[in-house]
Amino acid sequence: MHLVEVGDQRILLDCGAERERQHSRVRSPGFPVPPPYVDVVVLSHAHVDHCGALPRLIREGFTGPIYCTRATAELVAVMLADSARFQEEEAQTRAILQSESANPAVNEVRQQVHQVLRQVVCVPYCVPTEILPGVFLTLVDAGHILGSAMIHLMVDGPGRETRLTFTGDIGRRGLPFLHPAAPVPPADLVVCESTYGGRYHQTVEAMTEVMARTVRRSVEQGGVVLIPAFSLGRTQLAVHYLQKWMRAGQLPRLPVFVDSPLAAEVADVYERFPEAFPTDEDTLPLPPLEEWPTVRYVRSRSESDELAERRGPCVIVASGGMCDGGRIVKHLKRHLDDPRASVVLISYQAPDTLGRQLLEQRPTVRLHGRNWNKWLDVVELNGFSGHADHADLLAYLEPLTGSATRLRLVHGEPHAAQALAEALLDRGFDDVAVPAREDTVHLA
Repeated sequence: MHLVEVGDQRILLDCGAERERQHSRVRSPGFPVPPPYVDVVVLSHAHVDHCGALPRLIREGFTGPIYCTRATAELVAVMLADSARFQEEEAQTRAILQSESANPAVNEVRQQVHQVLRQVVCVPYCVPTEILPGVFLTLVDAGHILGSAMIHLMVDGPGRETRLTFTGDIGRRGLPFLHPAAPVPPADLVVCESTYGGRYHQTVEAMTEVMARTVRRSVEQGGVVLIPAFSLGRTQLAVHYLQKWMRAGQLPRLPVFVDSPLAAEVADVYERFPEAFPTDEDTLPLPPLEEWPTVRYVRSRSESDELAERRGPCVIVASGGMCDGGRIVKHLKRHLDDPRASVVLISYQAPDTLGRQLLEQRPTVRLHGRNWNKWLDVVELNGFSGHADHADLLAYLEPLTGSATRLRLVHGEPHAAQALAEALLDRGFDDVAVPAREDTVHLA
């Protein structure tokens, strides 16, 4: 969430929240100015940490337009509706347990989501759009998830133009699925993500080898391969490459189940945007489901319960990237103590999560108040990330070397942002910093 002030006009770049671990509810930070004083919101993409506070922003008085790509608008509808459903269910549960009425503010979230969508204005990539007097917005492809964009603002001021670029989350190179990220638009100030500063992703070749070994083990021993994944972005990448590798004969052809109603809705949106994908034979998007009978999206709770009892070799991609919630939990409870089974962790596992426990070298894990034997095989793959790694970020930013560009690194743990900052300074950038919350940069 970044505030841009142009005279007395205010633009909010992204409006994110975070989902609390162990819970589904969304936690929104405070806003930098009272929402009625925000004129415009521009969204980079539809992940909840970039759009999840929009309902609250509207509830507290924001009435202006929300600019984004059309694909982002469709995904925001899916993601915010899912968040609203969880919040309403939790409010009802708390009301029953505490014998009191549900919080009206929570019960109104669904209406606020509808209002968010009414205020959305869709703009295409690479078309300058005047969003305020003298302020022009251009969105360029960020290659992160469907519809993701870097935000470029040009302010036509007296005597000079002032330019600002916000990268949002920018995609990694060398992982063909979506179109690659466009060049970072030059600007007086570039606000860049730094999620994987100082870290490097596995190559596709290394990922193929590890996954092939894991799936072959499943075939030989009759076990299940579990893949916990976040429903937007990570799941689509994982399913795409499982299909591609099976089609090429690099993996044994097994049934693949995607146990996530949200991921199924996201897949429906992805299929409506074929132009977002490369057309090369090796990088086709997810084909229609009927062309891949080995893939099945599991939507209902009863089907999910039946799947949890399934025996025999198969791959189950289930919601809950850090294993602390979502449908992956029921599958782990069924297979944690099965030495024939495997779990492939493809997301970052935060401290104190079940996923982090699985990675630790100890014989048991703690889940739902009891200790479980950890007898399944635990495999870690870090190559399915939709984020640029350290080398990618340097490659995206190096063309700006020698300009008067100021760089501010956000969206990363302090050590990651600092590692990227030091590398950029070594490459000739003069003004690189890792801002704290509420830091300000003056461009005029």
